[in-house]
Amino acid sequence: MVTEHLSGQPAGDDFTALTDLASRRLGGSVVFANDELFADKENLIKPGDPVFTAGQFGPKGKTYDGWETRRRREPGHDHAIVRLGAAGIVRGVVVDTSHFRGNYPPRISVEGAAADGYPSAAQLAGLRWHQLVPPSVASGDTRNCYQVIDPHRWTHLRLSIYPDGGVARFRAHGVVVPDPAFLAGTVDLAAIETGGTVVGCSDAFFSAAANLLMPGRPRDMADGWENARRRDGGHDFVVVRLAAAGLPRVLEIDTTHFVGNAPGTVRVLGTSEGSQPAESWPVLLPQTPVQPDTRHRFLVPDAAEVTHVCLQVFPDGGLARLRLLGELTAAGLAGLRQAYLDSLPDPAGRTG
Repeated sequence: MVTEHLSGQPAGDDFTALTDLASRRLGGSVVFANDELFADKENLIKPGDPVFTAGQFGPKGKTYDGWETRRRREPGHDHAIVRLGAAGIVRGVVVDTSHFRGNYPPRISVEGAAADGYPSAAQLAGLRWHQLVPPSVASGDTRNCYQVIDPHRWTHLRLSIYPDGGVARFRAHGVVVPDPAFLAGTVDLAAIETGGTVVGCSDAFFSAAANLLMPGRPRDMADGWENARRRDGGHDFVVVRLAAAGLPRVLEIDTTHFVGNAPGTVRVLGTSEGSQPAESWPVLLPQTPVQPDTRHRFLVPDAAEVTHVCLQVFPDGGLARLRLLGELTAAGLAGLRQAYLDSLPDPAGRTG
């Protein structure tokens, strides 16, 4: 049975509820590993939990759903470099050694780097790397969780294992800090990549509400938000804090793959005072019928500034994506610029 291990630091809040900045779904990539003889480095950031198939062997040995290096016979240690799908402040990492029992690394460490542009693996090696998790004990067949207190924005992480072994998954949970240079003009104010965040949800029995804000087209029904069937006469909802204050122009409600379980109707409310009760917020989209397996687009005429939106589904049902296209206000963009500048590490640690 897989157990939970926590490093010497106190856990504090559950950082695993935050966005996985390394996720392949956000565009993350494992750009380098010094060794991957037994199992591929790309498995580290695969969506979903690792799986184990008993008795499955390949030409190099037992097949593992993870990254596994050969047994070292010389000094040193192994490492892999992950380019984050969304640059940001890392609050904690998970080094998941599920199914690695006799071949896991007894210690790990994690470092961060801030790079401009798209450096190669060779260029990354020349950067200044900052310690986020010092060499720490790891256990086998365990989701090893390590809190990070560094407040800076990183684009790449380096996972080191001592001296060798296998890791099934690597997660880097934190807060997206977008580059404001790419936020002028029309943007998706709710997107995770922009800095949108789910801050409230009535129910997510089948799949998480954060899926609504993911980039790209939904791959299947699991790649969306689905609640349980309601039997009490109420309705379900999701509250999203936008990247910053903005002026919405186009609303997209996508029920792709939800064929027999889409909502009957939806309504969207918006406010710049997120502490108010949602039912009193101004209406961006009145209660409107939606169709199954359909990408709906609605104009939002003459909308005022909003910082939060509440998506309501009646009475329940699943949605694939929520998009809110519009422009950031001058104050909203200025706030994001300041947050970006405040989060940058020492310029000496970044590429030119």
